[in-house]
Amino acid sequence: MREYKPKTKNVIATTVIKTPLGDMLAASTKKGICLLSFYSEEEKQLQKDLDKLKKFFDAEIIPAHNKYFECLQKELDEYFNKKRKEFTLPLQLVGTPFQQSVWKILQKIPYGETISYKEEAQLLKNPKATRAVANANGKNPIAIIIPCHRVIASGKKLGGYSSGVDKKVTLLKLEDSYRFDIKE
Repeated sequence: MREYKPKTKNVIATTVIKTPLGDMLAASTKKGICLLSFYSEEEKQLQKDLDKLKKFFDAEIIPAHNKYFECLQKELDEYFNKKRKEFTLPLQLVGTPFQQSVWKILQKIPYGETISYKEEAQLLKNPKATRAVANANGKNPIAIIIPCHRVIASGKKLGGYSSGVDKKVTLLKLEDSYRFDIKE
């Protein structure tokens, strides 16, 4: 049997990660995780995300196994069992400079806490960018690890979540940070 040789010099490895909330697609480069997304009935966005990575890295996307995926599965299992509050995996983020600055703010929100989109914009030192911040959160390519689920709307309302508000509620309850009386 001949060894597999990719058409390009770069490869993005993908695998399915099992979680209590459903299967997630993970992707990584040699430098770290670049995608962690829930499968949904609407697979078009996931395909767009993969195409964006393929183009950005000039890479071929292949199902594969690597050290990052082993660590990712382990850390997510620990997270869902309330034995992990922070992730240690290296990430390779693909987005605009503004999106990346928003995602860095997200990574600083402590486990078990929430902030509003307005507060996130203020932390970014751009208080008028609330909508842009919410939009960047919605484009977060690495669910759970970059915890956009910890951002809520003003007035303690849940706001949206690209993977579904039900998943957001479950993640906030897991972190003991769900303090909402109003059903959204």
